[in-house]
Amino acid sequence: MSYTEEIYDRVVAQNPGEPEFHQAVKEVLDSLKLVIDANEEKYRSVSLLERLVEPERIISFKVPWVDDNGKVQVNKGYRVQFNSAIGPYKGGLRFHPSVNQSILKFLGFEQIFKNSLTGLPIGGGKGGSNFDPKGKSDREVMAFCQSFMTELSKYIGADEDVPAGDIGVGGREIGYMYGQYKRLTGKYEGVLTGKGLNWGGSLVRTQATGYGLVYILDAMLKDHDISIADKTVVVSGSGNVAIYATEKVQQLGGKVVAMSDSNGYIYDANGINLDVVKDIKEIRRGRIKEYADEVPGAVYTEGKGIWSIKCDIALPCATQNELNLDDAKTLKANGCIAVAEGANMPTTREATDFLLAEGMKFLPGKASNAGGVGTSALEMCQNSMRRSWSFEEVDEMLQRMMNDIYAKISDAASRYGVEGNYVVGANIAGFEKVADAMMAQGTAL
Repeated sequence: MSYTEEIYDRVVAQNPGEPEFHQAVKEVLDSLKLVIDANEEKYRSVSLLERLVEPERIISFKVPWVDDNGKVQVNKGYRVQFNSAIGPYKGGLRFHPSVNQSILKFLGFEQIFKNSLTGLPIGGGKGGSNFDPKGKSDREVMAFCQSFMTELSKYIGADEDVPAGDIGVGGREIGYMYGQYKRLTGKYEGVLTGKGLNWGGSLVRTQATGYGLVYILDAMLKDHDISIADKTVVVSGSGNVAIYATEKVQQLGGKVVAMSDSNGYIYDANGINLDVVKDIKEIRRGRIKEYADEVPGAVYTEGKGIWSIKCDIALPCATQNELNLDDAKTLKANGCIAVAEGANMPTTREATDFLLAEGMKFLPGKASNAGGVGTSALEMCQNSMRRSWSFEEVDEMLQRMMNDIYAKISDAASRYGVEGNYVVGANIAGFEKVADAMMAQGTAL
C-alpha cells in the first residue's frame, strides 16, 4: 500500500461520518501520488501527510440569540484552523443549514492549497454556522452575528486568523460581526475581509471570485488558441460568484444563457439581462424565477437540470457536488468544451474523472475560484498599510494573479507528465509550497 493510500485510510478511520472531508482528501492525495511517490522517504520520515490532513485546531461552540418573537434560538458555530505554515489562517465563514464539521473540514483543507496558489502568505481555514439568514429580519441577523462573534473573537486576529464571507455571509453580516469584534477588543484592525469600502474594504472584492474565474478561464482557453468571444455559457447559481462571472463573460464577448438558484433555473436564449438579476438578487433578495416574469422570452424551470442546456462553456458556481456524472455526460454530448469551477468542489469525483478522460478542459475550484481569497489578502495588505488602491490597481493585480495561477498549475502538470490535467497540476503546485514551509519549520506544524 502506498503512503497516500495509507493516509487516506487513516483519515476515513479517524473521521467517521465526514464524507465531504473524505472526498476532498482523496482527490488531493490521488493527485499528489506522483510527487509523494518520488519523495516518499523524505515525507514519511517526518510524517508530513499525517500532519497535513489533520487540522491544527477545530473550535466548536454554541450560538444563542433572541428572535423577533422573544424566543431564544441556539445554533452551532465552528472555526477550523487547518494549516498556518505559510501565513495566518484565511478562509470564509458560511451561514447555511447544511453547515457541519465535515463540510468545513473539506473547505478548510481545500483552502490550504488554494491560498498557496495565490502566491500570497495566507494559510488555510474555514468556519461558519448552521444558521440560515434567509427569512430573518435585519435585527435577527444582527443578534446572531453579534453572538457568533462574541465567541469567535477569542480565536482570531489580523496576524492569526482572518475570516471572510462565504455562502450566507455578505456585507451585512461582515459589518455586524466587525462591529462586535471592535466592541469586544477595542481594536480597529484587518481581522475580517469583505468589509465596506468606507471602513477598510477593498475595491474589486465583490467582483473578485467571479472575475478571477473568468480571467483564469480566459488564460487557459488562450493557451489552446480559443476565445471566450461568441461562446455560449451556462452559469449555475445567482449569488455573488455567478453574477460577476456572468458580468466578465459578457465583457469579453461571451453569451450567458442560463443561471439558477436552489429552487430552479432560468434560460434566456437572448442572453441573460444581468441588471435584472442584480436587482432580484442583490436588492430585493428574491428568487431567480422572478426573472422569467420580467424578461420576455425567458423560461423558468423548477428543480435541477441546468446542465441539460446546450453550451460551449459550463461554470458551476453554486455549491459542492452540484454537477454529477450524468450532467458531465450531457455536457459532453451537447458539445461543451470547457468546465471551470466557480464554487468549492461543485463537480463530483466521478464527473471530474469523466471530463478529464474525455479530454475536456477542466479547471478545479482551488485554482479557478482563488481570486476571492486572493483579493481578500490584498485587502489585508491595504489594511496593514492604512491605504486603499484604486479599482484598476486591484483588478490588474487580480488578473495577474489568476494568470500566474494558470501558469503554475500548467507547469506542475507538465513537470509530472500529465500535461493538461489541471486538477493534478493545482494540487501539486499548491502542495509544494506548503510542504516546503512545513519541512523548514520542523514538526510543530
